[in-house]
Amino acid sequence: MSKYISTKKRTLLFVAFGWALLILGDRVGDLELYQGSFVATYALAITSIILLTGYSGQLSLGQSALMAVGAYAGALTIFNAGLHPIIGLFMAALVAGVFGLILGLIAARLSGPYLAGTTLALAISLPTLANQFPILGAEEGIVFDVGLPPARFGEDFSQYKWFFWISALAALIMVFFIVNLLTSRYGRTFKAVRDNPVAAQLSGINVGRLKVNAFAISSGVAGLSGGLLVMLISGVSPSAFPLSLSFSLLGAAVVTGLYSLKGVILGGLVLVAIPEIADSLVSRIGGSEGFTTVLPGFIVSALLILAVVFTPNGPGHLLKKHH
Repeated sequence: MSKYISTKKRTLLFVAFGWALLILGDRVGDLELYQGSFVATYALAITSIILLTGYSGQLSLGQSALMAVGAYAGALTIFNAGLHPIIGLFMAALVAGVFGLILGLIAARLSGPYLAGTTLALAISLPTLANQFPILGAEEGIVFDVGLPPARFGEDFSQYKWFFWISALAALIMVFFIVNLLTSRYGRTFKAVRDNPVAAQLSGINVGRLKVNAFAISSGVAGLSGGLLVMLISGVSPSAFPLSLSFSLLGAAVVTGLYSLKGVILGGLVLVAIPEIADSLVSRIGGSEGFTTVLPGFIVSALLILAVVFTPNGPGHLLKKHH
């Protein structure tokens, strides 16, 4: 009974939070809506890392490549097939999930630095591979217009608000699904495998299958994030998903708590705010173009050090402790 009440409360909390986001969307300007869309997109990508690394114990350095798989799938669905952007997002998650399933079959045999190295190689090689296929737009990528929001919302309903609604609701629904998965009986086996794979195997858990499933689900979430990013920037190219994006997402996951989903929104805020902070600092103190490029990385590194020293379990655990 207590589990039912807990699930019911969680559902009501997510619904209330969703309504709050929609109301907030009517109170802020287009710039804030656009930035909020990126926050939701990055929060979703961070969720995929926390699921894979924090809960199932599989370190991935190639999350940007999985986002790219979803991004290209979504772009081809919208641009080539001429289908609705919502269908494009569904295809982004589906194709990336299937790709992750195949990758997971390989990853299940690897662990530690071997798995990290494999996913790192994927992140490095995938943009090069994308350049070889004309259907993917080669180096220029695919540029397209996602279209205007539905006319029934009225003339004052901007495209930025439409982007925010789609991004926020997609992220909210997916995070709700992941939270319920991880708090279920099956989801608790993820932690068992992460903490002691041998003991989990002896207790009857199919460790290999669970790792594959975790990789597939995480890839689907990352693919959805990539599909949302395509919608926001109206195109996709190899340069949109650099290796540095994987490190930034992993860094944000560590800063906000690798073993909890409580801080994913904060992680998204951090990734959106850092370039703005870097530009502000450069405009005040001056600096070369190279300095402007590397400054965000230094800021992420500083946040990582502070997080490890002061909040190793993430800010969400601090909130829990005070309550």
